[in-house]
Amino acid sequence: MPQLDIQISVEDDAWPEEETLQALAERVIVAAAEHLSAMEQQPFPQQPIELSLVFTGDEAIREVNAEWRGQDKPTNVLSFPGFPLEPGGMPGPMLGDIIIAYETVEREAAELEKSSESHLTHLLVHGFLHLFGYDHMEIDEAERMEALETRILATLGLSDPYAGQDPIT
Repeated sequence: MPQLDIQISVEDDAWPEEETLQALAERVIVAAAEHLSAMEQQPFPQQPIELSLVFTGDEAIREVNAEWRGQDKPTNVLSFPGFPLEPGGMPGPMLGDIIIAYETVEREAAELEKSSESHLTHLLVHGFLHLFGYDHMEIDEAERMEALETRILATLGLSDPYAGQDPIT
């Protein structure tokens, strides 16, 4: 079983209590890591790997998105790997950072007619997979990533978030 050290920072008071977010994040990230590990295509080091989760708001994520991606707008989740990693590559001791924006998560959950927790769970899995080099820039990459997300979410009791949609690009 992969060993993870999940560090959380809550920068926006709209988010639930840190303990609630920590419990959710641990459940979701451990499930995702176990699924990747069970695929036998994703090795994990013997020592714990560290992951940083930042729960912030739209304004803060907009600034990060503008600086690092050249897109001056809020987004739901951003992932920053500790170092470049291809799917199946061995992560180092610092896996990376995932940043999630409260207002965007809430708005999207309402639009999708899903609970905020279900949508947040999906975004945690999505961001975690990005840290392992999975992407959705090309159709084949998107199909691979979405299939993996769907399988991980099923282990958490959630339905396919992409049912009836074209692959994300």
